[in-house]
Amino acid sequence: MSTSFKNVTPTGPGGTATLLIVLSFTGFLLLTQSLFVVPSGQVAVVTTLGKVSGGSRRAGLNFKVPFVQSVFPFDIKTQVQPEKFETLTKDLQVIRATATVKYSVKPNEAGRIFATIASRNSDVYQKIVQPSLLKALKSVFSQYELETIATEFNVISERVADTVAEELNSFDYVDVKSLDLTGLEIAEEYRAAIEQKQIAGQLLLRAKTEVEIAEQEALRYETLNKGLNDQVLFKLFLDKWDGSTQVVPGLPGTNGGTPPVIVGGNNR
Repeated sequence: MSTSFKNVTPTGPGGTATLLIVLSFTGFLLLTQSLFVVPSGQVAVVTTLGKVSGGSRRAGLNFKVPFVQSVFPFDIKTQVQPEKFETLTKDLQVIRATATVKYSVKPNEAGRIFATIASRNSDVYQKIVQPSLLKALKSVFSQYELETIATEFNVISERVADTVAEELNSFDYVDVKSLDLTGLEIAEEYRAAIEQKQIAGQLLLRAKTEVEIAEQEALRYETLNKGLNDQVLFKLFLDKWDGSTQVVPGLPGTNGGTPPVIVGGNNR
Protein backbone atom coordinates (compact mmCIF):
# COMPACT_ATOMS: atom_id res chain seq x y z
CA MET A 1 0.00 0.00 0.00
CA SER A 2 1.51 3.34 -1.04
CA THR A 3 0.72 6.82 0.19
CA SER A 4 0.88 9.97 -2.05
CA PHE A 5 1.27 13.59 -0.83
CA LYS A 6 0.11 16.81 -2.58
CA ASN A 7 1.56 20.37 -2.25
CA VAL A 8 -1.01 22.54 -0.62
CA THR A 9 -0.74 26.37 -0.56
CA PRO A 10 -2.04 27.67 2.74
CA THR A 11 -4.97 29.96 2.42
CA GLY A 12 -7.12 31.67 4.91
CA PRO A 13 -7.41 34.83 6.95
CA GLY A 14 -3.76 34.77 8.09
CA GLY A 15 -2.28 34.61 4.60
CA THR A 16 -4.55 37.35 3.29
CA ALA A 17 -3.62 39.66 6.16
CA THR A 18 0.08 39.15 5.50
CA LEU A 19 -0.38 39.97 1.83
CA LEU A 20 -2.28 43.14 2.66
CA ILE A 21 0.46 44.26 5.05
CA VAL A 22 3.12 43.71 2.41
CA LEU A 23 1.12 45.58 -0.22
CA SER A 24 0.38 48.44 2.19
CA PHE A 25 4.01 48.77 3.18
CA THR A 26 5.08 48.72 -0.46
CA GLY A 27 2.51 51.36 -1.34
CA PHE A 28 3.60 53.54 1.59
CA LEU A 29 7.24 53.19 0.59
CA LEU A 30 6.47 54.14 -3.00
CA LEU A 31 4.43 57.11 -1.83
CA THR A 32 7.21 58.43 0.44
CA GLN A 33 9.72 57.96 -2.36
CA SER A 34 7.47 59.76 -4.85
CA LEU A 35 6.67 62.91 -2.89
CA PHE A 36 9.07 65.52 -1.57
CA VAL A 37 8.75 69.01 -0.14
CA VAL A 38 10.86 71.97 -1.26
CA PRO A 39 11.20 74.47 1.64
CA SER A 40 10.58 78.18 1.19
CA GLY A 41 13.70 79.98 -0.02
CA GLN A 42 14.91 76.98 -2.01
CA VAL A 43 14.46 75.31 -5.38
CA ALA A 44 15.18 71.69 -6.23
CA VAL A 45 16.96 70.15 -9.20
CA VAL A 46 15.57 66.73 -10.17
CA THR A 47 17.78 64.27 -12.03
CA THR A 48 16.69 61.12 -13.85
CA LEU A 49 19.46 58.54 -13.69
CA GLY A 50 21.96 61.36 -13.13
CA LYS A 51 20.70 63.69 -15.87
CA VAL A 52 18.90 66.94 -15.09
CA SER A 53 15.21 66.52 -15.78
CA GLY A 54 12.87 69.47 -16.29
CA GLY A 55 13.11 72.91 -14.74
CA SER A 56 13.73 73.92 -11.14
CA ARG A 57 11.08 72.68 -8.71
CA ARG A 58 9.67 75.50 -6.58
CA ALA A 59 8.70 75.59 -2.90
CA GLY A 60 5.91 73.21 -1.88
CA LEU A 61 4.93 69.57 -2.46
CA ASN A 62 6.50 67.96 -5.54
CA PHE A 63 6.52 64.55 -7.24
CA LYS A 64 9.34 62.37 -8.57
CA VAL A 65 9.68 58.85 -9.91
CA PRO A 66 10.72 56.55 -7.04
CA PHE A 67 14.22 55.05 -7.12
CA VAL A 68 14.86 56.57 -10.56
CA GLN A 69 14.90 60.30 -9.88
CA SER A 70 16.98 62.16 -7.25
CA VAL A 71 16.54 65.61 -5.71
CA PHE A 72 19.24 68.26 -5.12
CA PRO A 73 18.24 71.47 -3.26
CA PHE A 74 19.68 74.95 -3.96
CA ASP A 75 19.22 78.08 -1.82
CA ILE A 76 17.80 81.09 -3.63
CA LYS A 77 17.82 83.35 -0.56
CA THR A 78 20.33 86.20 -0.43
CA GLN A 79 23.67 84.90 0.79
CA VAL A 80 26.23 87.07 2.60
CA GLN A 81 29.85 86.03 2.19
CA PRO A 82 32.90 87.94 3.51
CA GLU A 83 36.14 87.42 1.60
CA LYS A 84 39.52 88.60 2.87
CA PHE A 85 41.84 89.33 -0.02
CA GLU A 86 45.35 90.58 -0.76
CA THR A 87 46.41 92.18 -4.03
CA LEU A 88 48.94 94.52 -5.67
CA THR A 89 48.43 98.13 -6.65
CA LYS A 90 49.67 99.81 -9.83
CA ASP A 91 52.87 100.86 -8.05
CA LEU A 92 53.33 97.27 -6.78
CA GLN A 93 52.30 97.90 -3.18
CA VAL A 94 50.45 95.22 -1.22
CA ILE A 95 47.01 96.05 0.17
CA ARG A 96 44.62 93.93 2.20
CA ALA A 97 40.91 94.37 2.78
CA THR A 98 37.63 92.50 3.23
CA ALA A 99 35.04 92.24 0.47
CA THR A 100 31.55 91.32 1.66
CA VAL A 101 29.40 90.23 -1.25
CA LYS A 102 25.63 89.68 -1.17
CA TYR A 103 24.24 87.45 -3.90
CA SER A 104 21.47 84.99 -4.69
CA VAL A 105 21.14 82.09 -7.12
CA LYS A 106 18.70 82.75 -9.96
CA PRO A 107 15.88 80.20 -9.46
CA ASN A 108 15.62 79.23 -13.13
CA GLU A 109 19.38 78.66 -13.40
CA ALA A 110 19.73 76.01 -10.69
CA GLY A 111 19.51 73.16 -13.22
CA ARG A 112 22.19 74.71 -15.43
CA ILE A 113 24.42 75.28 -12.40
CA PHE A 114 24.04 71.63 -11.41
CA ALA A 115 24.72 70.37 -14.93
CA THR A 116 27.73 72.55 -15.70
CA ILE A 117 29.57 73.76 -12.63
CA ALA A 118 28.31 72.90 -9.12
CA SER A 119 26.46 69.76 -8.08
CA ARG A 120 26.04 70.97 -4.49
CA ASN A 121 24.58 74.14 -3.07
CA SER A 122 27.70 74.68 -0.95
CA ASP A 123 29.84 74.83 -4.13
CA VAL A 124 28.07 77.87 -5.59
CA TYR A 125 30.23 80.47 -3.84
CA GLN A 126 33.57 78.70 -4.33
CA LYS A 127 33.03 77.80 -7.99
CA ILE A 128 30.97 80.75 -9.26
CA VAL A 129 31.11 83.86 -7.06
CA GLN A 130 34.59 83.72 -5.52
CA PRO A 131 36.61 83.43 -8.78
CA SER A 132 34.80 86.39 -10.36
CA LEU A 133 35.13 88.43 -7.17
CA LEU A 134 38.88 87.92 -6.84
CA LYS A 135 39.39 88.54 -10.56
CA ALA A 136 37.53 91.86 -10.35
CA LEU A 137 39.41 92.94 -7.21
CA LYS A 138 42.81 92.34 -8.79
CA SER A 139 41.77 93.90 -12.09
CA VAL A 140 40.50 97.15 -10.56
CA PHE A 141 43.12 97.72 -7.86
CA SER A 142 45.99 97.08 -10.28
CA GLN A 143 44.92 100.23 -12.16
CA TYR A 144 45.46 102.59 -9.20
CA GLU A 145 48.47 103.64 -7.17
CA LEU A 146 48.42 103.18 -3.42
CA GLU A 147 47.86 106.85 -2.65
CA THR A 148 44.81 107.02 -4.92
CA ILE A 149 43.35 103.88 -3.35
CA ALA A 150 43.83 105.27 0.16
CA THR A 151 42.25 108.63 -0.66
CA GLU A 152 39.47 107.45 -3.02
CA PHE A 153 38.62 104.08 -1.50
CA ASN A 154 34.84 104.58 -1.63
CA VAL A 155 34.87 105.51 -5.31
CA ILE A 156 37.08 102.55 -6.18
CA SER A 157 34.83 100.25 -4.12
CA GLU A 158 31.88 101.21 -6.30
CA ARG A 159 33.88 100.39 -9.42
CA VAL A 160 34.81 96.97 -7.99
CA ALA A 161 31.12 96.26 -7.26
CA ASP A 162 30.18 97.17 -10.83
CA THR A 163 32.97 95.00 -12.23
CA VAL A 164 31.96 91.98 -10.11
CA ALA A 165 28.32 92.34 -11.13
CA GLU A 166 29.28 92.64 -14.80
CA GLU A 167 31.53 89.58 -14.59
CA LEU A 168 28.89 87.40 -12.93
CA ASN A 169 26.10 88.65 -15.16
CA SER A 170 28.04 87.37 -18.16
CA PHE A 171 27.49 83.82 -16.83
CA ASP A 172 23.92 84.60 -15.69
CA TYR A 173 24.03 82.21 -12.71
CA VAL A 174 23.52 84.61 -9.81
CA ASP A 175 22.30 88.10 -8.98
CA VAL A 176 24.76 90.36 -7.12
CA LYS A 177 22.85 92.48 -4.58
CA SER A 178 25.76 94.52 -3.23
CA LEU A 179 29.47 94.52 -2.49
CA ASP A 180 31.11 96.32 0.45
CA LEU A 181 34.87 96.82 0.86
CA THR A 182 36.07 97.41 4.42
CA GLY A 183 39.19 97.21 6.56
CA LEU A 184 41.77 98.54 4.11
CA GLU A 185 45.25 97.64 5.34
CA ILE A 186 48.49 99.13 3.99
CA ALA A 187 52.04 99.19 5.35
CA GLU A 188 52.48 101.74 8.14
CA GLU A 189 55.38 103.55 6.48
CA TYR A 190 53.34 104.09 3.33
CA ARG A 191 50.35 105.23 5.35
CA ALA A 192 52.52 107.81 7.16
CA ALA A 193 53.98 109.02 3.84
CA ILE A 194 50.50 109.40 2.37
CA GLU A 195 49.31 111.34 5.42
CA GLN A 196 52.33 113.68 5.25
CA LYS A 197 51.71 114.28 1.55
CA GLN A 198 48.05 115.03 2.25
CA ILE A 199 49.01 117.49 5.00
CA ALA A 200 51.52 119.20 2.70
CA GLY A 201 48.88 119.43 0.00
CA GLN A 202 46.41 120.99 2.41
CA LEU A 203 48.98 123.54 3.57
CA LEU A 204 49.82 124.40 -0.03
CA LEU A 205 46.15 124.80 -0.87
CA ARG A 206 45.67 127.01 2.19
CA ALA A 207 48.65 129.18 1.18
CA LYS A 208 47.31 129.52 -2.36
CA THR A 209 43.91 130.48 -0.99
CA GLU A 210 45.42 133.13 1.28
CA VAL A 211 47.41 134.57 -1.65
CA GLU A 212 44.28 134.70 -3.78
CA ILE A 213 42.39 136.45 -0.99
CA ALA A 214 45.19 138.97 -0.55
CA GLU A 215 45.26 139.62 -4.30
CA GLN A 216 41.51 140.12 -4.37
CA GLU A 217 41.70 142.53 -1.41
CA ALA A 218 44.50 144.52 -3.08
CA LEU A 219 42.50 144.71 -6.29
CA ARG A 220 39.43 145.84 -4.39
CA TYR A 221 41.32 148.61 -2.57
CA GLU A 222 43.00 149.68 -5.80
CA THR A 223 39.64 149.91 -7.54
CA LEU A 224 38.14 151.75 -4.55
CA ASN A 225 41.06 154.20 -4.42
CA LYS A 226 40.68 155.03 -8.10
CA GLY A 227 37.03 155.80 -7.60
CA LEU A 228 37.39 157.91 -4.46
CA ASN A 229 36.92 161.40 -5.89
CA ASP A 230 35.24 164.32 -4.12
CA GLN A 231 31.80 163.32 -5.33
CA VAL A 232 32.12 159.81 -3.94
CA LEU A 233 33.50 161.10 -0.62
CA PHE A 234 30.66 163.59 -0.37
CA LYS A 235 28.12 160.83 -0.99
CA LEU A 236 29.76 158.51 1.54
CA PHE A 237 29.79 161.30 4.12
CA LEU A 238 26.11 162.04 3.64
CA ASP A 239 25.26 158.34 3.94
CA LYS A 240 27.00 158.19 7.32
CA TRP A 241 26.04 161.65 8.60
CA ASP A 242 24.06 161.42 11.86
CA GLY A 243 22.87 165.05 11.75
CA SER A 244 24.89 166.12 14.79
CA THR A 245 27.89 167.43 12.90
CA GLN A 246 27.75 170.89 11.31
CA VAL A 247 28.66 170.69 7.70
CA VAL A 248 29.11 173.38 5.12
CA PRO A 249 28.15 171.44 2.03
CA GLY A 250 29.99 172.12 -1.13
CA LEU A 251 28.23 170.40 -3.97
CA PRO A 252 30.59 168.93 -6.53
CA GLY A 253 30.83 170.83 -9.78
CA THR A 254 32.19 170.12 -13.19
CA ASN A 255 35.73 171.02 -12.09
CA GLY A 256 35.62 169.12 -8.84
CA GLY A 257 33.41 171.69 -7.08
CA THR A 258 33.88 172.67 -3.51
CA PRO A 259 34.46 169.82 -1.01
CA PRO A 260 32.36 169.72 2.14
CA VAL A 261 33.79 171.52 5.15
CA ILE A 262 33.33 170.03 8.62
CA VAL A 263 32.84 172.90 11.05
CA GLY A 264 32.38 170.93 14.28
CA GLY A 265 29.85 169.25 16.50
CA ASN A 266 26.64 170.81 17.82
CA ASN A 267 26.85 172.26 21.27
CA ARG A 268 23.50 171.65 22.94
